[in-house]
Amino acid sequence: MMRLAFGALLGFLVAYPSLLSGVLAVATAVASQPVVLAVAAGVIAWPRITRRIRGWAR
Repeated sequence: MMRLAFGALLGFLVAYPSLLSGVLAVATAVASQPVVLAVAAGVIAWPRITRRIRGWAR
């Protein structure tokens, strides 16, 4: 599903190159927020954290 969405986004940006600057501006604004980066890191690391804690409890 994620590959399909990413491919559709890339195809849309190729079809309408003027939107590329807008998408890059939004992505930069979102990525520069420390809270957004912390939430993304937590979402990515959560499965590893839970596996490690389960390993401690055994």
